[in-house]
This record gives sequence, structure tokens and C-alpha cells, in this order.
Amino acid sequence: MSFLAWERAHPLCRYRCACPDTGSGPGRRPSSRPPSRSPWSRFPPQSTPAPLVPAAAAAPGVEDDGADCPVPPSGSTASRAELPDPFLRANGARASTREDWRCRRAEIREPAERHVYGDKPARPDGVTGTVSRTGITVQASHQGRSAGFTAGVELLSGDGPFPAVVVLGGLGADTAAIKNAGAAVVSPDPYALGREGASRSAKQGAFYTLHGSSSPTGLLMARSWGVSRVIDVIEQSDGGVLRADATGVTGCSRFGKGAFVAGALDQRIALTMPIESGSGGTGAFRGIPQESGAQPLSSAYSEQPWLGDAFGSFTGSPANLPADTHQIVGMIAPRGPLIMENPHVDWLGARSGSLAALGGAEVCKALGAGGASATGPTSRTARTARPARSGAPRSSGTSRSSCSTPAAPPGCSGSRPPSPPTSRPGGTGGPRPSPTAAPAGRHGRRHRRGRGQRR
Repeated sequence: MSFLAWERAHPLCRYRCACPDTGSGPGRRPSSRPPSRSPWSRFPPQSTPAPLVPAAAAAPGVEDDGADCPVPPSGSTASRAELPDPFLRANGARASTREDWRCRRAEIREPAERHVYGDKPARPDGVTGTVSRTGITVQASHQGRSAGFTAGVELLSGDGPFPAVVVLGGLGADTAAIKNAGAAVVSPDPYALGREGASRSAKQGAFYTLHGSSSPTGLLMARSWGVSRVIDVIEQSDGGVLRADATGVTGCSRFGKGAFVAGALDQRIALTMPIESGSGGTGAFRGIPQESGAQPLSSAYSEQPWLGDAFGSFTGSPANLPADTHQIVGMIAPRGPLIMENPHVDWLGARSGSLAALGGAEVCKALGAGGASATGPTSRTARTARPARSGAPRSSGTSRSSCSTPAAPPGCSGSRPPSPPTSRPGGTGGPRPSPTAAPAGRHGRRHRRGRGQRR
């Protein structure tokens, strides 16, 4: 069974994930209910006109184009094992126009902030700074408080302005490839924005200097806030070095989680590229408990205050969350998400990340911006995917919910792509492991991480 077929048959997607049409074919199976009741039926419903094209996009320079939408506060919902319908409005109607989606996106953002990440406050009262060929300075002030941080800039010689890719944490991205493609690498220090090792009641970093050390907002949102403030300063500059209308964001592992949140919450970001973000990142919350070896949600919550304080109430009951990560992937549309997973380390929850990517791809398609690719070649190698089971070859090395189709950067091993594997499970160049063997991961680790192995 192909990976895409496995996803379509996944129990969390009761009907047909990333398969809005009702035809037959590999991986498709009859629904036990009418297609119109499927969370993944065509958008708009098949009885209405064609999907929303051309794609609705935020106006240039707008961080959140749904800030004026009236959104009712969300609460814990009745337990629901399937992924929630991303197009179902709070009033019970389905979104059917571009304006509907603009405010539906705001309705997804509200529970994402309230229950998962914590609030991302509006732009501070004052944001100033400088942009040069070697660095960016940011100074923010709000209600009598001020905080500052810096970001490095790397670029090749030549005349600007250059597109920019914000690289959180310095891991995972092939910075040489980014620069050779004509873009700048912008590297803010994520720890300066939200420091790890502090308690939830005494958080530290630039965000918390402005908004209080006891803020319930988690580190992922604090780092997302920092990326937005960098873009503010680029917008204010004379445009001679960096382009404000051509910004991407990436990061790996914990920094992939932050990159995902940054891209979902700021519509000025054109390309969002989380790598191996795992639990608390792109992985569907409802999928993580069902994925053998994946980092438990309770572990992701307690390891560091990455997620908002309120998420602690859902670590054991993610089916009660009113929003899941496929909807947050959908918030990126029609901009470009490129979600990269590593299926060779169980701890990373690659299948749940792929599930969210395919769910979010439905929004991309509804906005006329393309669909998903779950089995394409990557910088690691092309792989055949299979369902997860003991000793089975793992799935494709990437899952794209691609409203655009950029090249896939390498994983977290460093600044250069690793060599294609010769004996990796599912690879193309060597024997597959026996059912009793525990295949090694990309860094020589076993699939399942021990408690002491941190992401």
C-alpha cells in the first residue's frame, strides 16, 4: 500500500483524506456515510460552484487579514476521534466564499491560540530597527516596557534587495543552497526570544520582557512573534538589502515547531518549511497517541514550555481539542507550506505530520493553490512508503502540503544533505531489515528514542 493510500485509509480520516472526489482508485474506499457529510468532501460542496479561485491572499504587508472578524470564544468540545472539518464555520455553516474563508481562518486561529500555543499579541506600540548586509536589530516597546534582539544576515555578493529565509536555531536548513539560490539567510536567536529551562511561571526572553514572565503563551508563539518583528523591521527599511514581500521561515526539531507556528500566524511569510517538528509541531494531535513510538503529547508539553500553558489540559484528551494541526496547516494557504518529516525515528511522529499535511492540502486545493505530495523524491532519497508496523519499512521522507512546490532542503544533520542511504529501511540501495531488527535512524539511532534523548 502506498503512503498516500495508507493516509486515505487512516482511521482518523474516516472518509477519504486528501481525496475530495468520489471516484474509485488505489487507496480509496467507499464511505459509510453520504459524501456531503465527509470532513474531506470537495470545497465548496459538490452542489455549489467550483472551488475558490483565484486564491484569496492577504494584502501585502498584512500580518493577519482576519483581525477584524468577529470570532466567538472556543471551549473544549465533545470528544471527536476524526479530524475536524476545516471548512465548518462556528455558526454551523460551511465556508463557501473567499470572505467566508478569511473569517474561518480567524476562527481556527482563536482555539489554536487559546488552547494550544497561547496568545500572539498584536504588533507592539513601537517597533524600530536596522537592516544591513550582516545583521538586523530589533527594538520593540509596549505599554512602557521595551525589549530588543538581533539577527544575523548572510548573503552572497551582489546587488539587493534579496529574498530572505529566516532560519530558527541554525539547524536543518542548507544555508549554502539558500544563498546560492539568491536568498539571504536571516538567523535570529530563538533563545533570546523565548529561553528554555525556565519555569512556566517565570518565562524569559524578549517576548516575556514585553508581555510578562507569567504569560501563558508558550515559547513557540514567542519565537513566532519574534519572526514577525524581524519582518516589521525589514518592511521599515529602505528595501536596499532585503525584500519584505519575499520571506520564508524554516527550522528543525524544536525550531521546526516554531517555524510552523510562525508561518501559520503571519501571512507575510511566503514559504513555511518545518523540518522534523514532531509532537507539538505539525503532527496531528489526534494522531500522536495512535502512533507507536511517537513522543507523547504530555512529554512534549513538559519537556520545555514550548506549548501554551492551556495545552496541559489536552495532553491526555486531544480528541477534545476544537482545532488540530491540519487546520493550522490550512491557515498557511494559499501561501506555500513544505512539511518535511523523518520516518526513520519513531519519536518524531512522521505519520501524524503527514496526516496533517494531507488534511491541510484540502484548503490549498479549495483556494486553487495545488494539493499534496507525499511520496516525491527528497534530498535524502526517494522511498516507497508502507503502513507503520513492527519491522516494516518506513514512509516517504517528506510530506508536502504544497500550495507551491519548492525544492526540499535536507534534514537536521547539518548544513549539507546527507548521502543517500544504502541500507536504510525503505531505501533503494540495500537489504531491508528483518522483522525482528530495530532499524537504525538517520543518525545511527534506533527508531525509538529513550527518555534521555531530547528534541
